[in-house]
Amino acid sequence: MTLSRAKIPALPSRLEGLAALAVNLAWSWHRQARALFRRIDEPLWRHSHHNPIVVLRDAAPERLEALAHDADFCSHYDEVMDWFSRERSTTSGWFREHYSEIGVDRPVAYFCAEFGLHASVPIYSGGLGVLAGDHCKSASDLAVPFVGVGLFYKKGYFDQRITPDGWQEDSDDEIDLDQTPLVPLLGPDDAPWVTVLNTFGRAVHIGAWTLTAGRAPLYLLDTDLDVNDEADRGLTSKLYSGGAEMRLRQEWILGTGGVRVLRALGINPAVWHANEGHAAFMMLERLRELVGSGTAMSDAINEVRRTSIFTTHTPVPAGHDAFDVGQVAECAGMAYLEDFGAAAERAVTLGVHPQHEARGFQMTVLAIRLAGHVNGVAKRHGIVSRQLWSDLWSERPIEQVPIGAVTNGVHLATWMANPIMRLLDYHLGDDWGFRLDDPEIWDAVLGLDARAVWFTHDELKRMLLRYLREEARRRWRDEWSEAAQVVASGTLLDPRVFTIGFARRFATYKRADLLFRDIERLRLIVTDTQRPVQLIIAGKAHPQDTPGKEILQTLYHYARDPMFEGRVAFLEDYDMHLAHLLVQGVDLWLNVPRVPFEASGTSGMKAALNGVPQLSTLDGWWEEGFNGKNGWAIPKAQPSEDADAADAEHLYQLLEKDVVPLWYDQDDQGIPRRWVQRMKESIRVAGRHFTARRMMQDYADRYYAPILRGDPFVDDPPLG
Repeated sequence: MTLSRAKIPALPSRLEGLAALAVNLAWSWHRQARALFRRIDEPLWRHSHHNPIVVLRDAAPERLEALAHDADFCSHYDEVMDWFSRERSTTSGWFREHYSEIGVDRPVAYFCAEFGLHASVPIYSGGLGVLAGDHCKSASDLAVPFVGVGLFYKKGYFDQRITPDGWQEDSDDEIDLDQTPLVPLLGPDDAPWVTVLNTFGRAVHIGAWTLTAGRAPLYLLDTDLDVNDEADRGLTSKLYSGGAEMRLRQEWILGTGGVRVLRALGINPAVWHANEGHAAFMMLERLRELVGSGTAMSDAINEVRRTSIFTTHTPVPAGHDAFDVGQVAECAGMAYLEDFGAAAERAVTLGVHPQHEARGFQMTVLAIRLAGHVNGVAKRHGIVSRQLWSDLWSERPIEQVPIGAVTNGVHLATWMANPIMRLLDYHLGDDWGFRLDDPEIWDAVLGLDARAVWFTHDELKRMLLRYLREEARRRWRDEWSEAAQVVASGTLLDPRVFTIGFARRFATYKRADLLFRDIERLRLIVTDTQRPVQLIIAGKAHPQDTPGKEILQTLYHYARDPMFEGRVAFLEDYDMHLAHLLVQGVDLWLNVPRVPFEASGTSGMKAALNGVPQLSTLDGWWEEGFNGKNGWAIPKAQPSEDADAADAEHLYQLLEKDVVPLWYDQDDQGIPRRWVQRMKESIRVAGRHFTARRMMQDYADRYYAPILRGDPFVDDPPLG
């Protein structure tokens, strides 16, 4: 196999290493690497949303030549390149130190339908993809032998545009390949395809693109090839597009095609991790390989289970894909099923729940049956998942259902703002980033100078509001036709006013409109002359989620409504770049999902790492993360109560009596010292318990290392 290199112009020989750095996303979580690219052309860096490929491509050649002769810049360059060399080494790192007996030749293969690593590669829709991206980054940080497998959506998820009447319009998010670190992988004789599979009676050739995050390579599958039937070329073009058949075919390509691509590349994983049920066909394909080579079906199932992990991410029924059994058989094709021999019928029904046959072939059921290790993404979610799927183990009490939990975490170096890191440098020492596993480091955060914490946050808040103004200026020039759209985008927001952030997918269970349940009461809170409040809202509704779009439209109307005096803003086209600014720049993070439908909710962790307390229902990570000092919790509604009404009432009371007064309780220096204490506690708890580093260590200790080491596997009783 060969790689076709990214298109970066020739650089001065003294700086030629910048080309390799720009196409390895490790730069995105290294402060000095980011600073190096920023120094080349800071306006271009900002305009490109921090894309080094664009910076190197568009920077003036004479500027690059001058930097090649700038001693200070070259010293900075040498420092970064020295780090970059170490970052790519597989001979050192946490995993090598803790598991030196395990070789690196057989990696963990991590399959996911979406990956959110950087805004320049928009192949993610929300928390699942960003979590997968953070998982990859932490695998690199810890030197876990690792490879990711996903799909390359050339048209992304979708670009969001809000019409003047507030309706979300969905357009293709066309990716400019020349601005991405994606590199095409060529097959034998430089063919654009790597492997072939048959589905719905046709051969589909599968190409692959590589994306590298430090030590962790990703392979993204693509069917947009001339050799394919026209009807198949668009199979991987958009994330979560089309109806059930399109979803089925995408997941077939991800799971079955993903295994075959790895085989074609000579990669032989020892551990197979399906991140959500979308990837479950990966297990079925490996089962087919074993049975087709002569292994008995029962033994093959045990072997697949021994080496497979399945992470489920949602208790929401719509999040668990289900297909007609006949449609799955047609998708697989007779030749595929014949490899199972006498067990062909059983193979087709591995995804059928014996007590819920009407639901058809369920991807989560398939994954649970074929994975020896199953986990939710928070302690509460583990409990909910055991309840949800307990009837697959009809002879067991719920507490003995073998579904565990690894609580999610977020990648600290990606989500913690540079000013916060500099603050920790000054107060904790430049080496604090090398002591992240030491609890004393995080306890020491409580001793940070209150004034320094407050003014660091004020800097981040002003950066956010400045970005909103500049973005509004651009859209007013290029897109918008009404002045009310400019107001709705946050141009009237004041950095001296308490600001709440809410940015989520507009799924109905996330209740983006809960705060607007009593409009008059909210108006009084927002427009209080002594203690005003601002709201910043962002998020996308799934293109086929009409109720979610209707909630979004309602909130957009309030952002335009003069009764809120321009203190409610709705931000279009939420993505990772905007997410960084929001979680770093608002004063309070609001998260109000309907209990128990929030599996984890990692946005609050990102905010907390930046000293932004959270106000949330006790669901997902917040049930274990809230300690009474790092934010506020809405108590669980009683069974006899209307949960939405009860939660809204508690939300209003918390804002009116506790949250807003505490923020405005400022001393003669303008510092709300009791609020700052909660900010510091937020950083302490998030840094100590809710980082992707801790999450990856949990996966390594509990699942990856035992499988890689070949520890004995105690098989659970066969599922019904």
